[in-house]
Amino acid sequence: MKPSDQRRFDAQYKKLLTALKLHNFSRTTIDIYARAVRRIVANTDCPPDRLTKDQCRDHFSALIDSHSWSTVISDRAGLAFFFKYVLNKKWDWGSIVKPKRIQSLPDVITYDQVAQLLTATREQRYQSYFLCTYSMGLRLTESLGLEVDDIDAEQMRVHVRLGKGRKDRYVILPQQTLIILRRYWATHRHPRYLFPAGQNATERFRAVKTMSKSGVQRTIRLIARDAKIRTRVTTHTLRHCYATHLLERGLSLRHIQNQLGHESINTTLIYTKLTEPAEQLAITVINEMIDQLPSKLDARD
Repeated sequence: MKPSDQRRFDAQYKKLLTALKLHNFSRTTIDIYARAVRRIVANTDCPPDRLTKDQCRDHFSALIDSHSWSTVISDRAGLAFFFKYVLNKKWDWGSIVKPKRIQSLPDVITYDQVAQLLTATREQRYQSYFLCTYSMGLRLTESLGLEVDDIDAEQMRVHVRLGKGRKDRYVILPQQTLIILRRYWATHRHPRYLFPAGQNATERFRAVKTMSKSGVQRTIRLIARDAKIRTRVTTHTLRHCYATHLLERGLSLRHIQNQLGHESINTTLIYTKLTEPAEQLAITVINEMIDQLPSKLDARD
């Protein structure tokens, strides 16, 4: 870009960051939306206020070939925000790109495989973290960010702060999880974090941040591979397994929704497609209900 165009874009980009902050978006959303704007500028070498619809179409055509649909969707959302709140332009993004609706099912492993994964985890910090994540159905950052004061041992619950959508919630704290968390915390005694960064007790006690997300994800993949689990496993897989296994044991969808912090029950309904026992239970219940009807009914006109 010409120096004058670059200066104008720099001012617009600064305005974008301010608008995102004022809309109270999470740090992750701010990064995604800002990256979307930087990406299209880098690909077109053109300031956003001079982009044509043809340039946008070409950009998204290339993006579809090189990135996932989730990236296409998030980039379109980021650019729509930029055009609306920074450039004061209202574009018909549907005429430029229409991301297909993704309806893929999450990967899950069996209850026995979860136990196998935990047994195969040799380091106490990771074993404690994986159990914590699975046993309360937490997201990656929710369990990493747990603090000592979030644990309510009297009421056997955990205060999950600033979950998805920046919402708090309480989840049930299993007795075994409390024991494991106490046992691990006693090894480092950090005044704030349950899962502080560091390779030894001294480093963890003095840590100013939690374990890294990338380190946790890399570790669970390696352990799953060593445990001969063929399914692709991430920390989020443990959350899906938690919901699926609870459903298999007869817990209501409403209770599972509350535990996971889903805003809509429709999000929780996906787990009914992941469990064969739930389908078999439905068949049994329906047949038992109908079998209780009178066996001989008089048909009348």
